Amino acid sequence: MELDKFLELEQAANKGRRERLRMGTALLFLVGIILFIAMRGGEINYSLMVAAMIGGYMALNIGANDVANNIGPAVGSRALTLTGAIFIAAIFEAAGAIIAGGDVVSTIKSGIINPEVIADIDVFIWLMTAALLAGALWLNIATAAGAPVSTTHSIVGGVLGAGVAAGGPGIANWGEVGQIVASWVISPALGGVIAAGFLYLIKRTITYKPDMLQAARKIVPLLLALMAWAFSTYLVMKGLKQIWKVGFGTAALIGTGFAVVTYAITRSSVATVSVRLENKKQGVNTLFTLPMIFSAAMLSFAHGANDVANAIGPLAAINEAIEHGAVVAKAAIPLWVLLVGAIGISLGLALYGPKLVKTVGSGITELDQMRGFCIAMAAAITVILASQLGLPVSSTHVAVGAIFGVGFLREYIKANYGRMIETIEEHHEGRDRKVVEAYLEKFHAADFEEKGAMLARLKASKQAVEESHLTKKERKGLKNIYRQELVKRSALMRIVAAWLITVPVSALMAAILFYTIRGMMLP
Repeated sequence: MELDKFLELEQAANKGRRERLRMGTALLFLVGIILFIAMRGGEINYSLMVAAMIGGYMALNIGANDVANNIGPAVGSRALTLTGAIFIAAIFEAAGAIIAGGDVVSTIKSGIINPEVIADIDVFIWLMTAALLAGALWLNIATAAGAPVSTTHSIVGGVLGAGVAAGGPGIANWGEVGQIVASWVISPALGGVIAAGFLYLIKRTITYKPDMLQAARKIVPLLLALMAWAFSTYLVMKGLKQIWKVGFGTAALIGTGFAVVTYAITRSSVATVSVRLENKKQGVNTLFTLPMIFSAAMLSFAHGANDVANAIGPLAAINEAIEHGAVVAKAAIPLWVLLVGAIGISLGLALYGPKLVKTVGSGITELDQMRGFCIAMAAAITVILASQLGLPVSSTHVAVGAIFGVGFLREYIKANYGRMIETIEEHHEGRDRKVVEAYLEKFHAADFEEKGAMLARLKASKQAVEESHLTKKERKGLKNIYRQELVKRSALMRIVAAWLITVPVSALMAAILFYTIRGMMLP
């Protein structure tokens, strides 16, 4: 007993040391930002110093929360270890931010307010500082609660709340707010439907076939070619848009080129690898391992290029206002501002990302490589589709919605399969158990079409049965076996609740912070 208590105390002490190390590293990063601003030369501007520190804090929280959506499925499916996924994501997040973050950033995310209403430079600086801090605080709270939320919505809520506090309700673009509200439904619904559609396609064309590997040799290269098209198109349209703006047609054409090359390469490699695999689902899963690693890297690169603006947009606006005395809708991004965002996101992921990675990877539903592949495909294709249709989407909501879509499809398929078994049992009532088991074994081995034909023949028969080999209690137990919940409802409710309150809570916090900052700064 004493040894157990000693071990518990030692584990608690180790946990405390790790937490202090994480906290110390994060504080060292923020202190480094302050020292850099102080040593740049010239007169020290304390407003910029505070804003830069808050921008770094925001970047840390983006890394801790938002990046989990890109690598969570790869970790949950065991295509990557947690350490390997964080290492890959940190590199590609930073590369995306630095290489493709652009030279100019929108200072008012999503055009949520009209900056021209704010004529006073000081008021504008207070507004953006309050918005940045509110967004960062909400992300910190959501990460601690284990809820993946949209960083874009967090900063949009902050800008909206501080903007209304500074300029009144007329400053806000309420049409844009309405579109953001619509994205709460559109994003997860689109992601869920597309991911479930891909998983169903894989099941119908590969895993429901008697010879899975033979089917995989035909279908997997096509799926990988489609993945190459989707990710290259997605990367050109979204990941590189700050430095190379092209239309959908050009991006799709580039994607087609990558798809053709991918198909030519993977057709022979899949055939070669599949020879050494077992004709089981796990063997097929192995073929999707490398594509999952690729998707984690590409999604991280695109995320770094796009979402670094959530941390540095307000900071760039404050820097522009201080240096040039102007309130602008778009601001130049100095290299040091870009580095604050890039390093902060990567550091936040390494220090605090594992909690959300585990939530996304295994805290909602069980994932394997095939399911992870479907989620990654949904993330890329949904953004492409939404961009063409002009629909507002959140990459976080898309990815998490895709995970829920995969989980609920698994529940439906399992329950439907249970009903098929019930039908077989009912039509064999009174028969010798060996006959029933032989029929069930044949049913399990049949492909999708043959299963349907077997059930149709059973339903068409009018065989009268006097006795039942299953009691009513046994039949009820059989039904319950196939009605298992494969999606954690507690996670669903927690995440949806966090999504719904992200904009209003960050807006309220920003308004309070704006009034506090203004009260402190006014003489």
